[in-house]
This record gives sequence, C-alpha cells and structure tokens, in this order.
Amino acid sequence: MDRQITIYIAGDSTASSKLQEKRPETGWGEAFHPYFKKHVRLENRAINGRSTKSFINEGHLENIKHSIRSGDYLLIQFGHNDQKIEDPERGTHPYKDYQDNLHAFIDVACSVNAHPILLTPVTRRYFNGDKVDPKSIGDFPEAMLHFAKKHQVPVLDIHKLTCEWMDSIGKEDSISYFLHLSPGESENYPDGVHDNTHFNEKGARAIAHLIVKAIKDSDLPLKKLLN
Repeated sequence: MDRQITIYIAGDSTASSKLQEKRPETGWGEAFHPYFKKHVRLENRAINGRSTKSFINEGHLENIKHSIRSGDYLLIQFGHNDQKIEDPERGTHPYKDYQDNLHAFIDVACSVNAHPILLTPVTRRYFNGDKVDPKSIGDFPEAMLHFAKKHQVPVLDIHKLTCEWMDSIGKEDSISYFLHLSPGESENYPDGVHDNTHFNEKGARAIAHLIVKAIKDSDLPLKKLLN
C-alpha cells in the first residue's frame, strides 16, 4: 500500500477554505483534492488576509513545521497581501523581505526532506482595455520567479497562466468566475458584492484545474500523485 503523502497549501484567501457565511466565495484549495490519488491527503493551511510576513509572525508556518514529514509537499502562494505596504503587519518589499520570507518556507520543507513548490500568485481581475493588468499583484510574481531561479526551487507560474486564461475569456465573461452578486442574490451579501480578487465555486474549480495542468506539464514528482 502506498504511504500516505500530505500536500500542504500555505497561502492567502484566494486558496483558503471558506466559512459558510462567506459562500459562494470559494478558494482554489477547496477544489484541489479530487485531482489526486486516494492515498494523498490535502492540508489546506491557507488563511484569509495573510501575507508571507503575517503567516510567519502568527505562527502558522511553525505549525506546519510541526506536522510536515519527509516526502510531503508544501505549496506556497503569497503576494496579494504582501502587496499591502500601507499595512506594517503584512506588507513586504518584493525583492527584500518577501524573498527572505519565502526562504523561511523553503527551509521548513527542506529541513524534513519534504518538497517545496512555489506558485506565483493568481491574478486579480483587473483589466486595462481588453487585457488583464500584468501588474495587478505588483512585482511579486516576478520576484518569486527571480527567487526560484536564484535558489533553484521548483516554481509554477500560475500568475502567467491565470492572466492568459482570463485574457482568453475576456473582461465580461470572466465576471462569472469571481465573487460578483447583485443585491438580494445571496443572503450572505444582501447589498451585493463586486470582488475582482476572490473566486466563486466555478472560479475556484477553474483555477484548481489550471494548477493541476501546470503540474502535469512540469517535471515535478508531484505529477505522479495525480489521478
């Protein structure tokens, strides 16, 4: 029988599991597990509103360190809240403490012979004309790629993939993948909501599918765990 492997997701609200009172908001991590074989366990440790800095400072990375084991995987996706430099609890500089913090995540995985994998942050639904703004997450996707190359850490460029995907769908049709609701459409959002960062269930499934395709197209050993 295959040994149980655990895939940990460390990230922010774009990946995290949601409370019932926030539905239909859905994180891509919630749609991820069905793609993997039965002996694979998913630990979605992504938390709303966290950056690399606050995730570490609040002890969430330390908690992962206590449970992650040899042969497990640590998927790391941050950037949306690191971008909030006006908030000293969360904001980071993409080429300074953001990269130092990424190092801390990598060190936790490597300390137990687990496999770290960086994921550049999913894009926001910010359009310039008919194209998604490639800087909707600032310089953080580029900074992660730079870090991965410098330190020879596996990385999946999900930011690029989600930009290309959204460009192909278009500005209007892409609304159906995000948390957009009219007043009265949901009791959780009686006044409606127009959120171009967070996904609904359809969007979360689409992002999870894109990430899985990126894994399949890579040379990562993680692909052997897919159905």
